[in-house]
Amino acid sequence: MNNSSSLRLLSFGIGLVAVIALTGMNVYSLYQLRESTIESEKENKRNHLEEFTYQVRHRFQEPSYNLRKFDMGYVEKSFLKSGDFPYKFEKALYEASKDSIFNNIYFTHEDVNHCQDTTQPIYIFNADSKDLERVNSVPEQVCDGLGLARSRMKVLIDDYRWNIKDTFDTHRSMTLSMIDMDDNKVIGHLNFLIDQDYLVNGFLAPELKKKFGPSQQTGVVVWLRNWMLGDVLASSDENVEFDRDHIQRDLRQRFPDMLDNWSLYGQFLESPAIAASNASLIRNLVVLGTAVLALFGALIFMYITAKRERELAQRQAGFLANVTHELKTPLATMQAAGENIFDGRVTDGERLKTYGNHIYNETIRLRKMIDKLLDVARFDSGQPMVQQAPQKLDEVIHEYYDKHYTYVTSKGFEFNFKTEENLPLIMADPDHLETIVSNLVENALKYSLDKKIVGLELRKNEKNKVVELWVKDGGIGIPKKSQKQIFDKFYRLEDSMTARTKGHGLGLSIVKNLVELNGGEITVRSKPGEGSTFIVSFPILIGDAHEYKEKTEPYFDTHKQAELSDYAQ
Repeated sequence: MNNSSSLRLLSFGIGLVAVIALTGMNVYSLYQLRESTIESEKENKRNHLEEFTYQVRHRFQEPSYNLRKFDMGYVEKSFLKSGDFPYKFEKALYEASKDSIFNNIYFTHEDVNHCQDTTQPIYIFNADSKDLERVNSVPEQVCDGLGLARSRMKVLIDDYRWNIKDTFDTHRSMTLSMIDMDDNKVIGHLNFLIDQDYLVNGFLAPELKKKFGPSQQTGVVVWLRNWMLGDVLASSDENVEFDRDHIQRDLRQRFPDMLDNWSLYGQFLESPAIAASNASLIRNLVVLGTAVLALFGALIFMYITAKRERELAQRQAGFLANVTHELKTPLATMQAAGENIFDGRVTDGERLKTYGNHIYNETIRLRKMIDKLLDVARFDSGQPMVQQAPQKLDEVIHEYYDKHYTYVTSKGFEFNFKTEENLPLIMADPDHLETIVSNLVENALKYSLDKKIVGLELRKNEKNKVVELWVKDGGIGIPKKSQKQIFDKFYRLEDSMTARTKGHGLGLSIVKNLVELNGGEITVRSKPGEGSTFIVSFPILIGDAHEYKEKTEPYFDTHKQAELSDYAQ
């Protein structure tokens, strides 16, 4: 039996560990799926941001696409010969000059440096006449852009393999260095002055809003910021304010080899995809938690049920052994007495009376045992017989007290009874009432050692509208942990006293069933070594017999109404 219990406990533990492990794996998988969804969404936004910077670069490179088609050695020869570019080259410059992102286009030959010597020539492209015009002075940012381009090309020219190289002076100008691929030399520079206002407000700001949209829908807000000056130039959502001290920036993207002082800053908000992922995670966790709780509950229920069934099986086995023993004892006594009488060994009248008394007492004992077994069988079959009638509980208990006073006191007990006056009627089966009291008193007699007192007391509980029967004893008492189990069938306390006391574990179970069949309740108050008090409560039927008669007339025949009148008197 111990091995079976250990195996069951081990199986239960393995089941719990398995449930916990599976739950942990599922929760981890759900969180990983959520993190994967969020990271995928963020990576997608990072790609969009990088794509946007290349889109901006492409926008600046558009003017140079047509210029890349020309042989710069040929362009230089035309310029040196006539002071003008070839017609098709001028046409390409004209197309570039129409772009609103640029203000003016300046040209200088590589061998000339107007910014250091203002007597040397520098030219501006006239979009109206579609040719170059010499100017005497240029804006400072033109010189800065040209100087930057010259310095960079000195480093790159040996390894550069294209005929045009663009160089940006931050957001102020773009310089196209023109390279003769045959001689591997720079022949001149075209400087495109950038219209900063149009660049920000006419191009970048609208494109940011178009690309990233409202933050509530896309889950990201992007700012264009001059990090050198700390100015925010444009935003994809003007309702979200940039605060470098409090806003966590998840993204930072620089423009590729251009707009050096400007960067894009992005912050992730809760996008619809992330919100859906979070909602899905919560739903899955709720469903998983409910399923796990149900599974835990089922495991615990099965474990407790198996434990109870095992305990019940043990009690039933003990009950069968006990009943077999108790049936054999009176039968053996009756058999021995009957044989002595039958054989004629006993002829003395006094001895015959003694033997007859033994047989009678053992027969009564057998009948009580059989009655208990029959009561249990009726309860288990669901067919208990109840014949209720209005009862005066004080008269029923007083009659029992008078009938059993001699028997109880002969056992060395002090037997007391007291009651309140004018107790109201209750509805109960009188035979059930006698069985209830008899079993409770019998238990008191069985489980009392030194303090041999049994008391019966009747009280009216106005608050709960019940009549209470208190059965008190000075016995061994009942531990608190066992007080809920003593009403279970076949249950007996496991101690030395109960081991020596005959019993089947049926008495209190029968009492509880009979009390409940009559609409009552039973409770116990007890402490080990201080005795026990069983309190049986029955609902008050009615306060006045005449009123009771009027209310119950459809349900009782004339004989019962007459009986009620007798009780009322």
